[in-house]
Amino acid sequence: MRDGADRDGQPSERPPEPLRSRAFALFWSASTIRAFGGAIAGMALQVLVVTILDASPFEISVLNATGVVPYLFFGLIIGALMDRWRRQRTLVITSIGRAAALAAIPVLMLTGTLTFWSLTTIVLLLGVLTLFADSAAQPFLPRIVPRSSLVLANARLGQSQTVAETAGPALGGALLNLLGPPILFAFDAVINAIAAILQARIPVEEPRARPREPGSHVWRDIAEGMRYTYRHRTLRPLALSVHTWFLANSIVTTAFAVFVLRELGLPPWAFGIALAFGGVGGFLGAVIAPRIGMRLGAGRAILLGRALVVLPWAALAAVPLTAGVGVGVVLAVVSAAQFVYCLAMGIEDANDIAYRQATAPDGIQGRMNSTIRTVNRVVFFFGALLTGALMTLLGYRPTIGIGAAVFVVATMVVLLSPLRNARHEDATVPE
Repeated sequence: MRDGADRDGQPSERPPEPLRSRAFALFWSASTIRAFGGAIAGMALQVLVVTILDASPFEISVLNATGVVPYLFFGLIIGALMDRWRRQRTLVITSIGRAAALAAIPVLMLTGTLTFWSLTTIVLLLGVLTLFADSAAQPFLPRIVPRSSLVLANARLGQSQTVAETAGPALGGALLNLLGPPILFAFDAVINAIAAILQARIPVEEPRARPREPGSHVWRDIAEGMRYTYRHRTLRPLALSVHTWFLANSIVTTAFAVFVLRELGLPPWAFGIALAFGGVGGFLGAVIAPRIGMRLGAGRAILLGRALVVLPWAALAAVPLTAGVGVGVVLAVVSAAQFVYCLAMGIEDANDIAYRQATAPDGIQGRMNSTIRTVNRVVFFFGALLTGALMTLLGYRPTIGIGAAVFVVATMVVLLSPLRNARHEDATVPE
């Protein structure tokens, strides 16, 4: 009998709470404080670029692009390295590196030597370090959490991430007014140093990677990871579905803010309230994700999230909403759309990531995850560029409608594939 399942393949009991494990509690604590620090620093960075450095629109676009560049050039290589490097050590080193990079910002500010391009260099370095950290974290989690508890563990991480993304910017605004940008960036540097200490204390055994065969090299490792991902019976449709989802998401999220603020006339304060409703939906989705995954199975939980995300964007495209109906009505519709959108993401994220982690052997986790993550970022990058052309040619509402249609395609990929009937307990591979 498989762990956590009865003879009928139904979950027999709730998996153990991962936060009761010292290893996961330390990992979760480090991830949570980093999420809050990142949300606070992200808000402060926007203020710094716009108000203090007085960056031009071109410079702002360059700064935003630096967040994607590391994935485009290094994503697959770093994923392959994570199947050979010690993942805990990588997490610790990257946290120390982020602390040093963030500490450089207040030093440059206080000495009057901070420029846009020096800040862009620091942001690019932070992006590379974050790529290393993310590439290590996903394959590291199955090392410290039983595979039967992976959904619950990812849900706990998703819950704290959602709270940080919701409350962090507001907290950052208050701290920015109270302390000023230099102290705020120094505070985030300290947070990353604390995260490094917590990560270093995680009790874990990481076996050495098998030596490469003669004549083998990193590109062969990358190719092996891609073959494994796209030839696997259930990981292939999962990857193709999530790539399609990212294309749709790049379309709707690129068009959303300008559509709501410009065409629907929603004031900035009301826009902030609508985004807060999204945070509530995301938290609720992460809370109920483990129970949905246990009851419906991994495939149907992912399918539910994929299908549910279609509704808010189809509604925004179809409902004849205009600025003339009043702020209250617009706010109610947009807030409901954000709530359902983030609720869907909360449900599917924990089940999607946990299924991947439970399915792939440890020796290929880094490459499998980096393959999916890198293609996602490439798709998002070009989708955002495509959205600019769609908005210019068709307008905001038809563009969002196209995004909703692409979400339908992502749903159909799951519906018409073996992934639909996949269960977490069936995915479990030998430790």
